[in-house]
Amino acid sequence: MAKQRILVVDDEEGMLEVCAATLKKLSHAVIISENDSQKAAERVAKETFDLLITDIRMPGVSGVDLLELARQHDPNLAVLMITAFPTVETAVQCMKLGAADYITKPFLPEDLLATVQRLLEAKELREENQLLQRQVDRTGVFGEIIGASQVMQTVLDMIERIADTDVDVLIVGETGTGKELVARALHQRSRRGKKRFVPVDCGAIPEDLLESELFGHERGAFTSAHTRSMGLLEFADKGTFFLDEIAELPLRLQVKLLRALQERRIRRVGATDELDVDVRVVSATSRNLDELVAKEQFRSDLFYRINVSRIDLPPLRDRTGDIPLLVAHFLGRYAREMGKSISDVDPEVIEIFSAYQWPGNIRELQNVIKRSLTMATGAKLTSGDLPDALVTSAGEVSDRKGDGFFDLRKEHAAKFERDYLANLLQQCGGDVSQAAREAQLPRGTFYRFLKKHDLKPEGFRD
Repeated sequence: MAKQRILVVDDEEGMLEVCAATLKKLSHAVIISENDSQKAAERVAKETFDLLITDIRMPGVSGVDLLELARQHDPNLAVLMITAFPTVETAVQCMKLGAADYITKPFLPEDLLATVQRLLEAKELREENQLLQRQVDRTGVFGEIIGASQVMQTVLDMIERIADTDVDVLIVGETGTGKELVARALHQRSRRGKKRFVPVDCGAIPEDLLESELFGHERGAFTSAHTRSMGLLEFADKGTFFLDEIAELPLRLQVKLLRALQERRIRRVGATDELDVDVRVVSATSRNLDELVAKEQFRSDLFYRINVSRIDLPPLRDRTGDIPLLVAHFLGRYAREMGKSISDVDPEVIEIFSAYQWPGNIRELQNVIKRSLTMATGAKLTSGDLPDALVTSAGEVSDRKGDGFFDLRKEHAAKFERDYLANLLQQCGGDVSQAAREAQLPRGTFYRFLKKHDLKPEGFRD
């Protein structure tokens, strides 16, 4: 982590020495002393500090002037005012201008130290909150890993075996299979479990902002960089850093990320110094990285670096035995959220779900159950509550044999169509145009149905 920079400004050398000696007890701080307020003003305009401590009465630029200048250049800079001549008016003016606190001379060294520690901790907390707010909303992540199928038991066994190591991990699986859930499980079961888990979606952040998001930036590094900003890699120090959809990372950033992973050191945009970071990196992708490497769209050296240990997540269509467990889990959760008393599912629903291909995997299943619960009016979830497109698609892809739902439905539908068309042609004396009008179908569509069922109009004419 970067050391916190404190600028102390006072025209009395003795006071600067007292402050420097006291603040040296802060192991993660760098103390810069300045007895010329004009020079201090120039430094505040050009450099980045975490805390400014300034006397109020000084020749040239006063402490109040310095406070106002500092707030203009860095609105997030904490400022501690010191004076030997306290007045209510001065205190009010300083607080209105944004001073974080106010201390009077003479003061005890421990009082100064405690105040500075409190201000630095508050600033760090504000920065952390800003980072948390910037993180991408992770919709589609469910509360626990659910699966009794053999393929999922293999995944769970892999998680248990590598969780408490520090090796970097690559999770591969289609969209919606729960890659972030696996990453969180790895984090929670590791020795880093009580530290931060920091996810970032490489495909959801604009390319021109991604470098700053990952590595942070110094004030003035680019046009809109009005304050220094901590990057997500630095924010994840001592914890787990999750790079979702890493295949979307631009090639120029792949180089910088590779060096960061190899050295566990980063450099903020616009900075000259490097910072040590202690993170475990878990990456995920829904794309074929081997193909991207072959096409030179993803760096091979970065691929080998993140692919130390690999977990392959199966799509939902390959673990249909887990569907009843997943349905029961999501049904219970969303029924409680919606205040509905539905706790049962018609077996027909499970059959439809098992036949459907689930291109969106578990995330799609979640959304379907939530939507179906919204429409449901009975005591249990039935096929009538499901989206029509899903039921139709499940029937079209089903290759089951015997007397299952889809076989029987297809058989009855075909019989209805043939009987309906034959009766209609009989009534219309084989007149296709009249029959199409009666059926409210385009003439071309009507002919296609006749061809499908091998019905010849001439056979119905007198």
